[in-house]
Amino acid sequence: MGWLVASSVVAGVLAGAWGLVPRGSLPAVGSLADVALGALLLGVGVEIGQSETAWRTLRRLGPRVLWVPVAVAAGSLAGAVIAGWGVGLTPSRAAVVGAGFGWYSLSGVMVARLVNLDLGTLAFLANLLRELLALLVTPLVARSLGGIAASAPGGATTMDVTLPVVARAVGPEGALVAFVSGAVLSGLVPVLVTVLARL
Repeated sequence: MGWLVASSVVAGVLAGAWGLVPRGSLPAVGSLADVALGALLLGVGVEIGQSETAWRTLRRLGPRVLWVPVAVAAGSLAGAVIAGWGVGLTPSRAAVVGAGFGWYSLSGVMVARLVNLDLGTLAFLANLLRELLALLVTPLVARSLGGIAASAPGGATTMDVTLPVVARAVGPEGALVAFVSGAVLSGLVPVLVTVLARL
């Protein structure tokens, strides 16, 4: 998956730089991105809705399981604001980038549409880097800080891409918590990005 994302971005940059995509076709490319984004959101919704494991876990653990994604969201936004301050971003703009919670494909497109292309590119790269780092550091976090903390590095990606890494590091019980956390954070991404982009 990582190679596919990287090669797609490189191909897009080269196609744009070499003039292989005529400027007049950019609105059509934008419309295609909107359709693809809608299909992606529909797919995520169907996946969450059809997952019996997620619903059973929610019933068994009850409302207290929601503290995990709340803590991850708060930490992600606070960290983004602090990092943004270091590179000269306003708190609201930095928070928009952090509100992707690792979901680079959605947050990059949304931020580019709602704010501007520069910030959208930053959101894409920052959240892609978060996912890649999560694949590397999740086992270390699990060993150092425990199973619940293993849900934090991956953010929204703990319901899909980084879930196997969490499961290997903390076992099935921790993986269920990570899945629920990732699902909740995935649902929050479009809401928080939209709200924060308007500040």
